[in-house]
Amino acid sequence: MGKARAIGVGMDNSANSKSALRWAVDNLIDAEDHLILIYVQSPKSEHPKKQLFEDTGSPLVPLEEFRDINLSKQYGLNPDPEVLDILDTVSRSKGAKVVAKVYWGDPREKLCDAVDDLKLDCLVLGSRGLGVLRRILLGSVSNYVMVHASCPVTVVKGTPATKP
Repeated sequence: MGKARAIGVGMDNSANSKSALRWAVDNLIDAEDHLILIYVQSPKSEHPKKQLFEDTGSPLVPLEEFRDINLSKQYGLNPDPEVLDILDTVSRSKGAKVVAKVYWGDPREKLCDAVDDLKLDCLVLGSRGLGVLRRILLGSVSNYVMVHASCPVTVVKGTPATKP
């Protein structure tokens, strides 16, 4: 068995980020690995802990504390029951250490910062599935992170949006 790896998953509790989490759990996480959920909140959000940790991001929040609604709300997070179930399962079945970290700012920049800050071995992101025009106009977080991150990045495609 090799050394424990630090595997980050960009999370916003959307269906696409949950797909990325499931993919990471099913395909990457081994015994003793560290699974780090990375949340990036809007720089305009106002939460009690933001002022303390706006520049560096929150401290690492262990799974046991992450499920505490009061603590999570201090960081502007709403614990998702499906996400908590996935995390409980990987923690018990594979022995992975699960933590979360919250940043405030532009998701593209903060996810790249997290790679260096947390010394990630790899990062997994969900894709919103923007069309070509919308991707050009709005920019793609996953494209930016793939180009600028200092570790391998896996983008998990979501279900294609149906046209009305």
